[in-house]
Amino acid sequence: MSDGTHVRPIPSDLLTLNIGPAHPATHGTLRVQVQLDGETIRNAACEIGYLHRGFEKQCETVYYQFVIPYAERLNYMGPVNNSNAWCYAMEQFLGIEAPARAQALRVITSELGRIIDHAVCIGTNLVDLGALTNFWYMFNYREKVYDLYEELCGARMMVNYPRIGGVSLDAPDDWLEKCLRLVDEMGEAVSEVQALISRNRIFMDRTVGAGTITKELAISHGVTGPCLRAAGIGYDVRKAQPYWGYEKYQFEVPVADGGDTYDRTIVRFQEMYESCKIIRQAIASIPGGPVLASDHLVVLPEKDKVYNTMEGLINHFKLVMHGIQPPKGELYSATEGGNGELGFYIVSDGSAKPWRVRIRPPCFANFSVFPKIIKGKMVSDAIAALGSINIIAGELDR
Repeated sequence: MSDGTHVRPIPSDLLTLNIGPAHPATHGTLRVQVQLDGETIRNAACEIGYLHRGFEKQCETVYYQFVIPYAERLNYMGPVNNSNAWCYAMEQFLGIEAPARAQALRVITSELGRIIDHAVCIGTNLVDLGALTNFWYMFNYREKVYDLYEELCGARMMVNYPRIGGVSLDAPDDWLEKCLRLVDEMGEAVSEVQALISRNRIFMDRTVGAGTITKELAISHGVTGPCLRAAGIGYDVRKAQPYWGYEKYQFEVPVADGGDTYDRTIVRFQEMYESCKIIRQAIASIPGGPVLASDHLVVLPEKDKVYNTMEGLINHFKLVMHGIQPPKGELYSATEGGNGELGFYIVSDGSAKPWRVRIRPPCFANFSVFPKIIKGKMVSDAIAALGSINIIAGELDR
């Protein structure tokens, strides 16, 4: 003051607030602790582990083939992608290859899984932003994909369809034609939803510049999938390390350069179109033949052989009682999941159960950047950003 006296500043304490782990906006059992200055986030920290599943240790207590239904519960938005990936990893370990028809069916089912994973991500994120109509559009086609899964193998969500050495069942009559019709119909619906929001002023105000992941931040934290590609890096395991014949399909890897919530949403839209394109090509070129390998040390024999031949009965008994026994060693195998690189690191001691299993789930790395991208932003920005990263709690538990 002019008279030389000093005024003591008024203390301003930050408010500590928990977002989650039981809140619709966290999309699962996620806890984000924030320190607020009004509505502005000054500090943030994430905590995992509220699902208490212990997937990796579960895998070490069962036979290799029994891990398939466990794997599907990692990312319950596109479950078949995970079980396909586990079976592929085991085939590499065993030195076998699934038949060409089984590989094509894996491509089709996995791309359908990618589509519904993105549909759930976009639909629920738009609900968080107040756009309910789009949610019904997206979930409607998720249910139609579930109808296809049900006709294929009898289950809708946790399908338990893949097998080590191929897939459990061939596609029924007319299934591929129904799949094509749905893909065509779904492409139109996705276009309508994108048209509703891509230039919508409210949506743009909520997403442009919110939760920006830079290239440097993405690389330093191991971010993959749509979050990485929205930041300007066009890495996709399907292109970098092709599997199941992906090298013969013509498709693009959508890339943006802003790295914000808006770009992550648009990249997912574009990836849905590309998945539709892959499915059409896979159906058009699908070969005939078996859907399971003929290795009697890996695949259960047909029931006719079990009931009528001694060799079939012995093979069945050995697999059921003693399981698949890969050689001693270790292996890392990666595929492109709905949210990025899904990797399985498996250590075998030669027995029927894994000695060690370690997962490289895409959501674990993606979630690690979240505290950094919301600092200095509003609470509403954090909610929008979290939905666009699409964190699946089943992948986070250690």
